[in-house]
Amino acid sequence: MGQKVHPYGFRLGVTKTWRSRWFAKQDYAKLLLEDLELKETLRERLKNAGVSSVEVDRPGNKLKVIIRTSRPGIIIGRKGAEIEKLKQDLAKKTKRDVFIDIQEVHKPELDAQLVAESIALQLEKRVAFRRAMRKAVDSALRFGCKGIKVRVSGRLNGAEIARSEWYLQGQLPLHTLRADIDYGFAEAYTTYGVIGIKTWIYKGEVLDSRTPYSSEPEPRRPRERRDRDRKERPERSAAQAPPPVPPAVPPAPPEQLAPVDLPQPVRSVPILPPVAPVQPAWKQELKHEAPPAAPEGEPPAGSETQEQ
Repeated sequence: MGQKVHPYGFRLGVTKTWRSRWFAKQDYAKLLLEDLELKETLRERLKNAGVSSVEVDRPGNKLKVIIRTSRPGIIIGRKGAEIEKLKQDLAKKTKRDVFIDIQEVHKPELDAQLVAESIALQLEKRVAFRRAMRKAVDSALRFGCKGIKVRVSGRLNGAEIARSEWYLQGQLPLHTLRADIDYGFAEAYTTYGVIGIKTWIYKGEVLDSRTPYSSEPEPRRPRERRDRDRKERPERSAAQAPPPVPPAVPPAPPEQLAPVDLPQPVRSVPILPPVAPVQPAWKQELKHEAPPAAPEGEPPAGSETQEQ
């Protein structure tokens, strides 16, 4: 039975890129663990800043961190004090030269991670989950997305048995590689337990920049330019002219073959019963001669011998 694959991992190298961009022949596991700890630290420290994603680049022996957030003012702080403090802490922890790039998310309603975190925050404040889901879907459609799906799983409304409910509006082509689908996941810690929130947002198709697509045809050339181009075009010489096409010859009628003599039907001959063979003459004479009859009162021949 097929399951849902992660939209980012399915489109890596096609329409999505990696969030950790570096290469190392040695200490690969060490650098990977450092990336995971760095991202977890930033998400925990910038919990209220609306962080959508954290990307890591390692040019040489340096470290470049790209933070996409919906509230850049909280990260930068007054006169850049907060970002300088954050840069010093990361440099002390990683022992590298750290550069931080802040990118603002202009439409947080179309960012799947921010939508999931917003629903999780509402669930922790005891808002009905159907109301929070519906509000997120309506906001995303109002800002121009082509499709959105929200799924919540856990002890919804304090039920004893955990269940999952989802809401889908618009299109969501998960099998189309050129589809720009954003995915986000968040968890809400309630008094009844943990509730997971998953969000898919379809923003449209991503076309290849190497083959630009134009929805309108090219305008037609003016009549004067077409006539001038036709006059300047060199005429074909006799050598370049295509050879004449020979006239089509009608096909010959099909040859009629002589009829073949059909075999005569076989007449059925009645089968006669078997006839007895002709007996020899001496057998026929013996057959016609009958034995003499015995006189009255005398026993037939052979009876005396039997009595004796």
